[in-house]
Amino acid sequence: MVDALPYLANYPYGCTEQTLNRFLPTVITQNILLDMGLNLEDIRSKRANLNAQGLGDPVERAKQWQQWDRNPVFDPNEVRDMAKAGVKRLTAMQLSDGGWGWFSGWGEHSYPHTTAVVVHGLQIAKANDVAVVPGVIERGVQWLKAYQDKQVTWLRNAEQKKKDHPWKQRADNLDALVYMVLQDAGVQDPAMRDYLYRDRTHLSVYAKAVYGIALHKQGHTEKLDMIKRNIEQYLVLDNENQTAYLRLPNNGYWWYWYGSEIEAHAYYLKLLALTEPKSEKASGLVKYLLNNRKHATYWDSTRDTALCIEAMADYLRATGEMKPNLTLNILVDGDRRKEVTITADNLFAYDDRFVMRGDAVETGEHTVQIKKTGKGPLYYNAYLRYFTLEDFITKAGLEIKVDRIVYKLTEVEDSTKVAGSRGQALDQKVQKYEREKLDNLATLKSGDLVEVELIVESKNDYEYIVIEDMKAAGFEPVEVRSGYTHNGLGAYQELRDEKVAFFVRSLPRGQHSLTYRLRAEIPGRFSALPAKAYGMYAPELKANSDEIKLNIED
Repeated sequence: MVDALPYLANYPYGCTEQTLNRFLPTVITQNILLDMGLNLEDIRSKRANLNAQGLGDPVERAKQWQQWDRNPVFDPNEVRDMAKAGVKRLTAMQLSDGGWGWFSGWGEHSYPHTTAVVVHGLQIAKANDVAVVPGVIERGVQWLKAYQDKQVTWLRNAEQKKKDHPWKQRADNLDALVYMVLQDAGVQDPAMRDYLYRDRTHLSVYAKAVYGIALHKQGHTEKLDMIKRNIEQYLVLDNENQTAYLRLPNNGYWWYWYGSEIEAHAYYLKLLALTEPKSEKASGLVKYLLNNRKHATYWDSTRDTALCIEAMADYLRATGEMKPNLTLNILVDGDRRKEVTITADNLFAYDDRFVMRGDAVETGEHTVQIKKTGKGPLYYNAYLRYFTLEDFITKAGLEIKVDRIVYKLTEVEDSTKVAGSRGQALDQKVQKYEREKLDNLATLKSGDLVEVELIVESKNDYEYIVIEDMKAAGFEPVEVRSGYTHNGLGAYQELRDEKVAFFVRSLPRGQHSLTYRLRAEIPGRFSALPAKAYGMYAPELKANSDEIKLNIED
């Protein structure tokens, strides 16, 4: 939350939404820090590495991705000035009818989505002790209420088959967002509530989460339970890396506001913070959102970054994680090696690493235990780096896994129908191969054609990933020129003496395939070491496939 704020505060443009998000997330985060009883000046320059997935010295790592010289969250006066300036500008941008448009001025008119976002943001700001000009929120609420009344009328016209009047068949995603914002303003419309429930199967997951928040605040338990079941049909709990996420359906509206995957997850987290704050779903969702920051410290845009900060603040307050009071003892083979006390006072400065190097790790089996006493959650990661002399290196990975399969290609005769010079059907011979999977220690002949398939499984969405497959010395690539390939990932393939590298600009969550071909040339027994994947900007992200040994005969 803290690291994302400079991006928002320094964003160079000033439309309505960006004006709001320039100051609101900073206000929210600062209030969290102040509620913890922290001295902001003390933590400005002294901070621990709170990302347990990051290795290395925390100060040096912070320098690697730091893009801004300052963070306003540590200066109460600066935050106060930012909030005052932001509210003043939003007040000036409010149109004469009470709503907001994209910018302001001549030719602008109010949009329901923009107005709902601004009214919701000002409601959150006011709850965080930001002074809002009297009447500004109220006028925005009246505009949204008039909009909702019109939508209800159109829905009734369709229900009563008054097709000679303005009508619409179903309640939509925007109706759900406006309904939630009006609920927070104390305005309830039972008719719209029922229409949204009736048409819930046509709502996006984003809108379902928004609607569920309103239902919870109104105490409509049965309807809320159904909405949560509708959402959770897309829920995936990944016990391997302790995340939770929604496998959202691809309905073709990704470019609309309700098609944002990050915002949908953030609103679902807000719903869980209200209904199941201490569930595995909630904590797993927080970790998933943190893992899927696109730019090390923030997400895709100012709006989804601000919404993630808002959702995480809700989660922190609901779970009590903002006020830890616990002691950790780290034991190796039963011997206590380190004791750490974590409280709100030292959360940004405590020593959060225990490292054993070289001769400290003796030959044999070892047991590492972390024992906790006190209140508060414990997040930890364990890493092992080693050099191995074993004859066969087995695969290992977590966030990205690469599984390598090697096939022998055998040409078979085949033909296809083509049109002749006079339009007649002719048989034309085509090149076709059958694939035979090769096991470890399989035997080939010089000249045999081999296809290597890399099955890449990613837990998260990543950008700028390099996948290197170490080829056996007795094989040479069939292709002789590096360049972009026609595989599904659109990777740039680089052919080298000892390996084939694939540069992937965008690696979506899920399973993908990369292939290339080799020809067996030099007789002998050869090993292909494990393939590996790593982020160009995150060297600690690795995954390996199995080593494979192949024989080549004359």
